[in-house]
Amino acid sequence: MSETFKLLLNLRSLRAVSREISLDQLQESLEKLTQVVNERTQEEEQLHAENKERNDKLEAYREMLIADGIAPEELLGLMSAKPKKSTRPPRPAKYKYVDEDGQEKTWTGQGRTPKFLVDKNLEDFLI
Repeated sequence: MSETFKLLLNLRSLRAVSREISLDQLQESLEKLTQVVNERTQEEEQLHAENKERNDKLEAYREMLIADGIAPEELLGLMSAKPKKSTRPPRPAKYKYVDEDGQEKTWTGQGRTPKFLVDKNLEDFLI
């Protein structure tokens, strides 16, 4: 909290500072502070009215759903369910080879070339 707010919110400090300024300056400060408070009050009332209007609309929609036999929780469940991401099927193997350990392996032709196939002619290993 800034020093100004501490000063405004502490009555003892406010009295001490008010002794240092003239009555006219104090009156002017009061008018400006009153204007700021009034503006803020209007903003809060407008915000409250907007929220009330929004809540009234939500309640009306809720009542319409219930009248149509739809539970609001059911609708929320449908809305929050994440659509399943379609996964593509794995690529079929394009090359077949037997590595140095004697194991038979396959490679799709995508990604890093297996060490065993680096210096070889790939056409010899096509499936």
